[in-house]
Amino acid sequence: MAKLYFYYSTMNAGKSTILLQSSYNYRERGMRTLVFGPEIDDRFGKGKVSSRIGLASDAIPFQPNDNLFRIVQREHQAASVDCVLVDEAQFLTKSQVRQLGDIADRLCIPVLTYGLRTDFQGNLFEGSQYLLAWADSLQEIKTICHCGRKATMVLRIDSEGRPVRDGQQIQIGGNDRYVTVCRLHFYEGLIERSAEQLPFDDMGG
Repeated sequence: MAKLYFYYSTMNAGKSTILLQSSYNYRERGMRTLVFGPEIDDRFGKGKVSSRIGLASDAIPFQPNDNLFRIVQREHQAASVDCVLVDEAQFLTKSQVRQLGDIADRLCIPVLTYGLRTDFQGNLFEGSQYLLAWADSLQEIKTICHCGRKATMVLRIDSEGRPVRDGQQIQIGGNDRYVTVCRLHFYEGLIERSAEQLPFDDMGG
């Protein structure tokens, strides 16, 4: 039976690398995969999934209104699809998470999704919320904070390296905009091992 998988983590844990390796493993065995990535994330060009270590793959860009089930169904009818992989799955809508479940349940194609669990304010993304609720399998991809603890949160920072507490949930960026930290340092707003505490005054410590 095909399943819907959600591999979640904070930033810089290697999610895209694992996705690309999984797709490669299928293709090396003569199987066909479909890789999806959000159109909004065009840091490496539209229709591309890239990792920090230099791996890359073509991808089908998706928007919030796209019906992923219909896209995969159409592709599957043209040539058998053996696995569907979704990068930056936090940007999925509730409806699209349901569609991914239908791909696994009705088309019998395994679906592997990779994404962040929470945003820079510690709130769940819509896609992550429903993947956590509906996926058959949940697996955390772990990375560490600068202090050595497990990193579970993300700080958004400004051009001077100070934590940003307010703003739109979705703002595309890399290490220049976000820092991966443990819960303690998320609340304290620290971004360097020996740095003085930065202004996260009303969040306590």
